[in-house]
Amino acid sequence: MNSFLKAGLLTLALVAAPIAAQAGTLEGVAIGAGAGAVIAGPPGAVVGGVVGAVTGGPNIINRRGTRHCWTGRDGYRHCSRRR
Repeated sequence: MNSFLKAGLLTLALVAAPIAAQAGTLEGVAIGAGAGAVIAGPPGAVVGGVVGAVTGGPNIINRRGTRHCWTGRDGYRHCSRRR
């Protein structure tokens, strides 16, 4: 039973990994549902999840900033990160 549960959780994690990689909506749902559950219990979790799905959430996957590249007068490519 214990090994069956572990195998099921591992399979669920592998199946859910590509879904979790889509930043924004899923994070908003999780944050909204968590906040709603703390404030108003189960009905708050449902309402918070819906509001979080509509408004989205922070992009926690790509937090390193964006890369900006240009070609200088010397002909070499230069890149820097923007935060």
